[in-house]
Amino acid sequence: MSETPETRALALEWIDGDMPYSPDFGDHFYCREDGRAECGHVFLAGNGLPQRWAADGPFVIGELGFGTGLNFCETWRAWKDAGGGGTLRFVSFELHPMDRDSVDRALRRWPEIDAERQALVARWGDPVNGMVDLDFGDVRLTVVCGDALGNLAGSPLAFDAWYLDGFAPSRNLAMWSAEILKAVFDHSAPGGTFATYAAAGFVRRNLIAAGFAVERRLGFAGKREMLCGTRSGPGL
Repeated sequence: MSETPETRALALEWIDGDMPYSPDFGDHFYCREDGRAECGHVFLAGNGLPQRWAADGPFVIGELGFGTGLNFCETWRAWKDAGGGGTLRFVSFELHPMDRDSVDRALRRWPEIDAERQALVARWGDPVNGMVDLDFGDVRLTVVCGDALGNLAGSPLAFDAWYLDGFAPSRNLAMWSAEILKAVFDHSAPGGTFATYAAAGFVRRNLIAAGFAVERRLGFAGKREMLCGTRSGPGL
């Protein structure tokens, strides 16, 4: 993948052969116990999915931090298993998109998403007009590359659910700022939800200040807490 100063790929170190670690941020890309299971516990269950897919029609998921594409692949797998009749749009905001080989290497850890991994890797490529936009029929993936706050502020979309999955708040303050979480709220549909593994006090306060009703839940793999919540009132 070609690089610009804004969207250059991060330097990676590999733990146990296939688990990416960012020395720039001092953090792993997903939970070391089992990133796929964490996605199910935090992002799917935290947003009431797949139950909310029961009705036909479009469903739009927003994500802060595409990373390896693990959350997308696991969500796509769950979508297919649910057998709904609608459409799923998955829009992720990512400053440092991985190259094709790194995505492939990171996702090979999970045979459960092998079909989704292969389909994603076969189509993954350089951003065009600042995004990677892939149509898989009833599922469409858009990875918006560059500054998340600026790109989200300019988005016309209203999201039904959010995956807040940047690097840990202590490692990447910009992805958990009051400004970006207010933009997440402003671009949530009425009744829209969010979920995140993060439970730092300032993250919770920023989400409440943005307007979300915030709930603490049991975290994944022994982590004491995670956060999820709902937007009430009119949307965009």
